Amino acid sequence: MAALSGVRWLTRALVAAPKPGAWRGLCTSAVAHSVSRNQAEDMRVEGAFPVTMVPGDGVGPELMHAVKEVFKAGCVPVEFQEHYLSEVQNMASEEKLDQVLSSMKENKVALIGKIHTPMEYKGELASYDMRLRRKLDLFANVVHVKSLPGYKTRHNNLDLVIIREQTEGEYSSLEHESARGVIECLKIVTRTKSQRIAKFAFDYATKKGRDKVTAVHKANIMKLGDGLFLQCCEEVAELYPKIKFETMIIDNCCMQLVQNPYQFDVLVMPNLYGNIIDNLAAGLVGGAGVVPGESYSAEYAVFEMGARHPFAQAVGRNIANPTAMLLSASNMLRHLNLEYHSNMIADAVKKVIKVGKVRTPDMGGYATCRDFTDAVIDALSQPHPCKGGQ
Repeated sequence: MAALSGVRWLTRALVAAPKPGAWRGLCTSAVAHSVSRNQAEDMRVEGAFPVTMVPGDGVGPELMHAVKEVFKAGCVPVEFQEHYLSEVQNMASEEKLDQVLSSMKENKVALIGKIHTPMEYKGELASYDMRLRRKLDLFANVVHVKSLPGYKTRHNNLDLVIIREQTEGEYSSLEHESARGVIECLKIVTRTKSQRIAKFAFDYATKKGRDKVTAVHKANIMKLGDGLFLQCCEEVAELYPKIKFETMIIDNCCMQLVQNPYQFDVLVMPNLYGNIIDNLAAGLVGGAGVVPGESYSAEYAVFEMGARHPFAQAVGRNIANPTAMLLSASNMLRHLNLEYHSNMIADAVKKVIKVGKVRTPDMGGYATCRDFTDAVIDALSQPHPCKGGQ
């Protein structure tokens, strides 16, 4: 009873303190007006929305170029403030990291590529990715895994959402050598953060009209850590009687996703499990190149690819698939209440894929990243928001 009272207190506290960022993105359709084409034109005259852009490593810069080209053609009222940050390209410095953080805190919204993390230990356990998430408290990572019409995979007509807590768990950067040849890695699970991500998942399901939330865990083995996470999910579930709640052990979840992914709707899980399931689920609908993702705090929203991968082997070859990044950019525009532009870009991407004439190698085609980008630009709604797309 005391635990349930604690959850109710947390619920009241979160609801009573509306802020931009995570909750703003979830309640946009309920409390904000969509921006019509004429409104978008007025905003373009008055000033563009500032957004932090971090291209990252691998094919990130190529994908960001595709986004900028499509935004330019669609006259999207967004001004990108680019910051280059990398741990593998001699761009690693505390000053650059601070600049990125400052920009993201000021703009509240960012579009980022994958910042590759080297395997070698160089005195700092936390990668730049992890430090950004912690500094901004980007606790909720959301990956919408949805089949693309016209692109057939082993499983079609999939539509599921993976919600991952990404500020604690196994990725807490707490490792040490307790004795020669013995490394201890600590997994941190807290009631506060477990309740928070559980409430986020149920809020998401409620506001998106979804029917079921599945908590993924390994409480049969990690009885205290995952046991606490599972307990928090069960307590929060009692506050949402209209949402069906199930639990599933992580190893069984992996098998069920491959055998029968249609049973899932919204899945919520700790950090490491979410990292693995994101990539597994992306493979069900076409791979890392087609699934968008986003991360939220109470104040900030960061948009990125759902399956984070630098695709180092594709760098400079003009073969990267910009679909996931373009869809992430579209989701970002929806978060900014630019519904017209968001729909225009998402519809253009889906149209190109459905027609099937222009597909990158990862989708079984021969088109270049440039070819795909040009096809999306050609498919943008006519007439474009600005004359000639200039």
